[in-house]
Amino acid sequence: MTNIVIASGKGGTGKTLVATSLALAAAERGACALLDADVEEPNAALFLGVHVEVVADVVRKVPVVDQTKCTHCGICAQVCQFNAIAVLPNKTLVFEELCHGCGSCERQCPESAIREEGRKSGVIEGGRVDGLRFAQGVMEVGEAMSPPIIRDLKRYARERGWYDTGDVIMDAPPGTACPVVEALRGADCALLVTEPTPFGLHDLVLAVQVAREIWSLPVGVVVNKDRAGVTLIDEYCREEDLPIVMRIPLERRIAEAYSRGIPLLRAGLGYEQPFAELLARARSLARGERP
Repeated sequence: MTNIVIASGKGGTGKTLVATSLALAAAERGACALLDADVEEPNAALFLGVHVEVVADVVRKVPVVDQTKCTHCGICAQVCQFNAIAVLPNKTLVFEELCHGCGSCERQCPESAIREEGRKSGVIEGGRVDGLRFAQGVMEVGEAMSPPIIRDLKRYARERGWYDTGDVIMDAPPGTACPVVEALRGADCALLVTEPTPFGLHDLVLAVQVAREIWSLPVGVVVNKDRAGVTLIDEYCREEDLPIVMRIPLERRIAEAYSRGIPLLRAGLGYEQPFAELLARARSLARGERP
């Protein structure tokens, strides 16, 4: 029962390529769930052929001001560290897109002029395929914050006991901002997918810092589009004592399979054993062992 997060410092490195095949490999060996936390544009279901249905709405609380009670004292704006409230001489404005739902404004209002109401920010969708449990978060168009949806996605999996009855593999959002920090919260290990380019190295360094310095996670590196003679990722990993747990070469047939929405494990290219080995290495990382 291992909680593995597949992340990267940038988009387009191959996170979904790795996450979908690793989940299929794990499902062949026991219970496994795949969570697609790239909630702005989830696409793992397309590769797996999962028929998903909406199973829950994601609702976050936002403040509503009763203008007849409000004295425009400004305390609510002072306690809001996200600048979601602006107090004018004759009106108090709420910018719902900026609100993080902390509830401080409601608790601190001396006139009880603020109450919290639910605002739908996304949905959780679920399904199954080939014995693999699957769920994804989908953010509403126009929403600005994805961490609440990622939290609800993990809560959905936790309430169904997925974390207690098998492996859970999460396809994290790209980058190193708040959505990735939330995706990595509670993980047993992080597999960071990168590519051997200066941009790939730059963003890998940032992703390693997030995983190690914020959550103290064991980290393994997957080098996608690997090419002979290009060693900048190897040199960095050697300096930082990071294990390279898998290499996926730059090959046209891999790109063709991916462009047709075929997971690497199902492409008939002989990757069944490499992904089984990747799963074993991820489990070793989660136990604090050197894979």
